Amino acid sequence: MSEQTSEKKVFNDPIHGHVELHQLLVKIIDTPQFQRLRYIKQLGGAYFVYPGASHNRFEHSIGVAHLAGQLLKALSKEYNENLKGKKNEEILKITATDILCVQIAGLCHDLGHGPFSHMYDGMFIPKARPGTTWKHEEASIKMFDYLVSNNNLEPVMKECGLKLPEDLVFIKQMIGGPLDTAAQDDQLSDGGRQINKSFLYDIVANKKTGIDVDKFDYFARDCHHLGIKNTFDHQRFIMFASVIEEEGEKNICCRDKEVYNLYDMFYTRYSLHKRAYQHKVNIIIQVMIRDAFLKADPFIKVKVSNGRTFTLSTAINDMEAYTQLTDKVFEDILHSSSKDLQEAKEILKRIISRDIYHFLGKSVDEHCKDEKTIETWKRQLAGNSALKQEDFEGLDERTIETWKRELAENCMLKPEDFEILVSTIDYGMKDNDPMTNMHFYNKWNPEKIDDTCKENLSILIPSKFSEHYIMVYCKKTDWKSLKVAKRCFEEWNKN
Repeated sequence: MSEQTSEKKVFNDPIHGHVELHQLLVKIIDTPQFQRLRYIKQLGGAYFVYPGASHNRFEHSIGVAHLAGQLLKALSKEYNENLKGKKNEEILKITATDILCVQIAGLCHDLGHGPFSHMYDGMFIPKARPGTTWKHEEASIKMFDYLVSNNNLEPVMKECGLKLPEDLVFIKQMIGGPLDTAAQDDQLSDGGRQINKSFLYDIVANKKTGIDVDKFDYFARDCHHLGIKNTFDHQRFIMFASVIEEEGEKNICCRDKEVYNLYDMFYTRYSLHKRAYQHKVNIIIQVMIRDAFLKADPFIKVKVSNGRTFTLSTAINDMEAYTQLTDKVFEDILHSSSKDLQEAKEILKRIISRDIYHFLGKSVDEHCKDEKTIETWKRQLAGNSALKQEDFEGLDERTIETWKRELAENCMLKPEDFEILVSTIDYGMKDNDPMTNMHFYNKWNPEKIDDTCKENLSILIPSKFSEHYIMVYCKKTDWKSLKVAKRCFEEWNKN
């Protein structure tokens, strides 16, 4: 539901309530490239595990744009109040154009997501195109360029006060990640913001601390749809956020008393990964979708206006083709009558009928393993699948003889019958404390950074900030194969 005003549009969002967006943001939303996000699930395959997780990248992107505007307006107000009575040149000077650019970056930061979100760039592309370092952020920048040119938005942007091409470069810099701090002083000539406005780069995608409005929205939105309680209040962070200058660089800081709340925010992230994003069923369903896509890849043809065709994995090279890729690929394969897609179709049918790869167990490991190690593990597991006396315990003689005949021929497990996943869950900064790069201030001197609050933290704060699991599955789900597979896992896990 939306209500048109003179220059803005009001969206009724289930998370943030009534959200008012600038007319330029609405113009971007009303393009085919942005509307595509309506058909890409925010949590990929989690919808097959959590019935409420039906939300899409579309509404998340609108939420991020809204929060980016809220945070910038709050920072501008707070900074001006803190510097009351000082010289004008010392005031933060956040302009309406700055706010609009940051909101556009928030709105467009996920344009590059493929079918089933992180499954596509994190699982499918690395297997389909080994050696490719492509990430969805790269596609977001390309899709943003395509969106602007394909819909002739440059004249509209100029009317709204943007300087082109400088501000377009600035928007893409915020989507693509942080800049080299040492080079930021020279960025204005290239379209970026100088070091006195470097904090603008930390609002949508903050690589220094991991505290940004992207997380604020997906924590609240994902918890709402998953049915998990969200213990972090992003509005409180916005209320206490301020910009403080140190050694010529301005940083987003927070009140010292909020340090525990921020640890709680990172624990919320950890909890979401543990309970939902890397849930043992969710993650294997995404692996099955990946396997189906890999088998379908050579046979899915995406045609563009110049007559060229692309596959599921090569569509990332052409934004017109990539615009056509959404979660609908799943349905296209599932309902296809093509013999070429039969293998892929059978895997997806297993998901629908809940015949998913069976979870055998997990093992804690301190180090992530490469593909070569994982293949060795699979061979070790398969090597343990020779029949042993304990496999027949509790069975009658007739059943045992039948088992022996069947298993001798076709029930020995092969390496490819196992799936091994390395699951890493952390606080957002790998093995590091996420508070290392976060700065604070106290109410007695709000213009100066004071990080002493980090020195007096409770012993309840974690001493480690990441954990790694090896998760083992069997692709065969008949009772006889699983009995052998479970014993294989137990023997392998002991070693």
